[in-house]
Amino acid sequence: NKYGEKTSYGEKASYGGGDDNKYGEKTSYGNEEGGYGGGVGAYSSETTTNYEENDDSGTKTSEDYKEEKKHHKHLEELGGLGAVAAGAFALHEKHKAEKDPEHAHKHKIEEEIAAVAAVGAGGFAFHEHHQKKEAKEEEEEAEGKKKHHFF
Repeated sequence: NKYGEKTSYGEKASYGGGDDNKYGEKTSYGNEEGGYGGGVGAYSSETTTNYEENDDSGTKTSEDYKEEKKHHKHLEELGGLGAVAAGAFALHEKHKAEKDPEHAHKHKIEEEIAAVAAVGAGGFAFHEHHQKKEAKEEEEEAEGKKKHHFF
């Protein structure tokens, strides 16, 4: 390799290496089968666990759906609490910025960080709300209550 010593990362993924590649662009991605995955932080079916999997048979029971709904409801509530707490901290820092002009810049930065955290937690709660709704719909479909989608 002309511009760097290291030529490979992960499983058979080359970075650099070869005469056609002068500047070290990544030319091949993934593992040796041609798919994506491998490496330290990659997702694969062997390394990740799925909360919704049923180890016994492969089909979900009514109890599995209820547990999944309960799980998403719990995470939704935690996200909402996180959003409220971060929002309250942001307001607290805004008040401190007004009362402490000597350290106002520090308080404004902390206020903005808390506001971003509140938005992120709210987004997470929103996501979990939709996951809970999907689990409920899957449970109804499994029990035979079919939902008609016309559009």
